[in-house]
Amino acid sequence: MRRLPMPSRQALLVLALLLPAIMGLASPRQADAQARQDEAAAWAALAGGGHVALMRHALAPGIGDPAGFVLDDCTTQRNLSAEGREQASRIGERFREKGIEVAAVRSSRWCRCLETAELLGLGEVIPTPALDSFFRDRGEADDRTRAARAMIRDWDGEGTLVLVTHQVNITALVGGGVGSGEIVVARPSGEGLDVVGRLR
Repeated sequence: MRRLPMPSRQALLVLALLLPAIMGLASPRQADAQARQDEAAAWAALAGGGHVALMRHALAPGIGDPAGFVLDDCTTQRNLSAEGREQASRIGERFREKGIEVAAVRSSRWCRCLETAELLGLGEVIPTPALDSFFRDRGEADDRTRAARAMIRDWDGEGTLVLVTHQVNITALVGGGVGSGEIVVARPSGEGLDVVGRLR
């Protein structure tokens, strides 16, 4: 019987270095189970009240805004697609199905955020400059993030505070990326926010 060659010391060393990383990779089934668990925790937190739902506007194809962007003219902005409008409506319906008590809905003044917030159908939408995008003007990042944190800190904690804003704003508040229509559920904690879960 032919004997297989023994692996070299170099091959064994490479395997020893890679094994922890390989073992740490979650299978698709494990990742799916983790996402479901994460979502269940997020809905439970919202149902209990006292949490903030940081929502990125629904699907609006493209990146940033056109060069001729004008705040009060939606025709100059990147806007929701038909799919994005349906997405926003479905998300609002999920909130109602889950019986989530919404204390207030605040939105960036960008048209895609205002339309998302309106289509949620969860209450009067309050345009809020602290939630405006700073994608094109990073010099505004610190001031807007500070203002958003102060607004959250001053909230009385009753029900759920829904904030419809942009990816850059959410990343500045809680870290990490966020997809179109995705919601990060968090609770105020000192000067910051503790993330409880995500609704994708």
